[in-house]
Amino acid sequence: MEPLRLLPFAKLPGVEQMAADDALLSTAADAGVASLRFYAWAEPTLSLGYFQPAAARHTLPPLPWVRRATGGAALVHDRELTYALALPAGAAWQPAGQSWLCRVHHGIQEALAGLGAATEAVVCGRERKLGDVLCFEHQTAGDLVSGAAKVVGSAQRKSRGALLQHGGILLRRSEFTPGLPGLFELTGVALDPEALAARLAATFATAFAVTPGDWTPAELAARGRLAAEKYGNAAWSEKR
Repeated sequence: MEPLRLLPFAKLPGVEQMAADDALLSTAADAGVASLRFYAWAEPTLSLGYFQPAAARHTLPPLPWVRRATGGAALVHDRELTYALALPAGAAWQPAGQSWLCRVHHGIQEALAGLGAATEAVVCGRERKLGDVLCFEHQTAGDLVSGAAKVVGSAQRKSRGALLQHGGILLRRSEFTPGLPGLFELTGVALDPEALAARLAATFATAFAVTPGDWTPAELAARGRLAAEKYGNAAWSEKR
């Protein structure tokens, strides 16, 4: 199995972030390259899950918005750290009976605990739905919670057998979602997104073969194309 490529931390607009993750999914499917990246958002941004109706955004604060390639419910990306994992098809990277959602969340939980921000995983049978639109109002098995509040959640998408997994870590309460406390409000631990990304990369390196890497010219070209033709295209974003 090839190493898991760790890409540089980036803070970019939502359209560019979604295009970058979509490009990684294509790389995983076409070239068999596994990639991991952590990032922040250039401005507060709403993302809708792939299958959510575009009209759902009207029930939330008026923010710049994008549609994700992954499923799940809406997210307000503000005071958080986001990750994306893209894995090739096949048993080498996707062995039967192993959940990458749980594997990644376990690594996040370990890193947060080392920083003094303890969490616990939601177990089967403890699902809680506190709202119909926002992802962090719906607690499902594998999510990480602090007290009664969800602080880490993820969603997935498959294409030609390759897997894309997105996830968000709520670091602080956002003024746009005042009902959702972050790790700072729940644990008193203040976390910087880029510093936490480095800590998570080090934690994952002990569990997986992680090698720092960079974007290829072909991926950079694909990112630009996807940003213009797909994620920045209102017709695509509003198709549901």
